[in-house]
Amino acid sequence: MKALTLTEYNLFEYGDADLPSLEDNEVLISVKACGICGSDIHGMDGSSGRRIPPIIMGHEASGEIAEVGSAVSAWKKGDRVTFDSTVYCGECEDCKNGCINLCPERNVLGVSCGDYRRNGAFAEYVKVPEHILYAVPDEVSYEQAAFAEPVSIALHGVNRLPLEKGDSAVVVGAGLIGLLVVQALKRKGAGTVIAVDIDEKRLELAKELGADYTLLSNDEALGKIRELVGNEDGADHAVEVVGFGPTINLAINCVRKGGSISCVGNLKAEVPFPLQAVVTRELSVFGSCASAGEYQQAVEAVADGSIKVEPLISGIGDLKDGNDWFHRLHKNEEGLMKVILKP
Repeated sequence: MKALTLTEYNLFEYGDADLPSLEDNEVLISVKACGICGSDIHGMDGSSGRRIPPIIMGHEASGEIAEVGSAVSAWKKGDRVTFDSTVYCGECEDCKNGCINLCPERNVLGVSCGDYRRNGAFAEYVKVPEHILYAVPDEVSYEQAAFAEPVSIALHGVNRLPLEKGDSAVVVGAGLIGLLVVQALKRKGAGTVIAVDIDEKRLELAKELGADYTLLSNDEALGKIRELVGNEDGADHAVEVVGFGPTINLAINCVRKGGSISCVGNLKAEVPFPLQAVVTRELSVFGSCASAGEYQQAVEAVADGSIKVEPLISGIGDLKDGNDWFHRLHKNEEGLMKVILKP
């Protein structure tokens, strides 16, 4: 098969790769679309340490089943599917409790981090265990279905909050996941939703996708948030989708006493933390890792249009041109959001 392989940091080569051989419980998928994730960009340059070459990346994908293992009965050749980016065991205590993202055997498609290496979907074919598959409705395109993974992350980040209908919320960071979080908050019944970012174009898109207000991230943002939610103490909730010291600080300081913050962003391993504000104002801070059972809901949200993904597609390219697309995204000079590669 043909594949896009990271052969060394900052260099992809398009060429021949071994066709995956199936275990009894696995399926072989003919990949139709695979999105480039921000984590792939950080993997390309080696900054994350989670894409050690050589590796075929890609975990935001959809396609058609080409072959099934001998023990697979629920799926057949020709089925249109997407799949969780997380491969979990399904048998441990965490999995049985619904916390599949905390499975001790968890690994991620397209990742090689020293502990394991699992090739992903920037290839003509990828193999996955049948228990992480989800059916794609006929009315959903493969490009749309490739968004199931990032949509599930947004849904999980929102589900971590004790959100009540009508609650106000601030989304700090209006990149791709932040824009999906805006929609996920509205889908779950949030009232006033405010998006904060440093990029005016992203804020314009946030407004189009459901944000009630948008603010540039500056010294005046905190006061404006309190004014817009009608509470001098702050919003009910915040979702931080960057993972950087100043944005963590804003998310914590923009919520009211007793409020909550969902931390989705993971740009930096360590950041300064305003501990006193959290303690004295009795805030709840929730970590949010990947997703935990939101995949079906993600597919449904894309299918029914309650979460719109088409406005987030900046480009659709041929897999053979993947090296160029990756470097364009890495330079970050064009304001690209999601780029989808097709074998």
